[in-house]
Amino acid sequence: MFTGLIEEIGHIKAMKKGGNSIRLSIAANKIMDDVKLGDSIATNGICLTVVDFNSNGFSADVMPETMNRSSFHQQKEGARVNLERALRVGDRMGGHMVSGHVDGLGEIISQTKDDNAIWVSIAAPKNILKYVIEKGSIAIDGISLTVAYVDDKQFKVSIIPLTQDDTTLVSKKIGSLVNLECDMTAKYIEKFMFHKDEESAKAEKSDISMNFLKENGFA
Repeated sequence: MFTGLIEEIGHIKAMKKGGNSIRLSIAANKIMDDVKLGDSIATNGICLTVVDFNSNGFSADVMPETMNRSSFHQQKEGARVNLERALRVGDRMGGHMVSGHVDGLGEIISQTKDDNAIWVSIAAPKNILKYVIEKGSIAIDGISLTVAYVDDKQFKVSIIPLTQDDTTLVSKKIGSLVNLECDMTAKYIEKFMFHKDEESAKAEKSDISMNFLKENGFA
């Protein structure tokens, strides 16, 4: 689990491509202090497993499922990436609960200066927007942000100066793809309600009734 509070901006120093997979080598410094083999590091919001490391960075494998759901298929060597180590029990929870399992992609469609803040508008598909609510949380390239506006085609976030400096978001160009992870609470509620409705529908369609039970000696 992660908080969506970026610890460091690293960069991709090497990409070894397979058919639909990548072995990434990421240059980093700050987060390498206590990294161990098998640790999880959120890289642009994607939970990756450390398979090799030294004091200057780490390597991780990106499998086809992750390639298909994320922006890694567009990344190039030298690209900057947001990095966060996994949450430790007892740490302050400054952002929100982020799993590192992205739901899909959004596209940056505008950036607008507003005094000390920058508004970023992101177009997203309906299967993601249905979980996005105003004043709710969303992770964009691993950054925990508050939704300030949403409609049926896009949502907007407002970026404070600290986040502008410590993440890659405002440096991205219009048209850039970003990894999106919705608040998992909404997805659990939807699953529960769907299952409940499904069970109710099955019960209504059942041929077994109280009269049936009585006629067959069960009541």
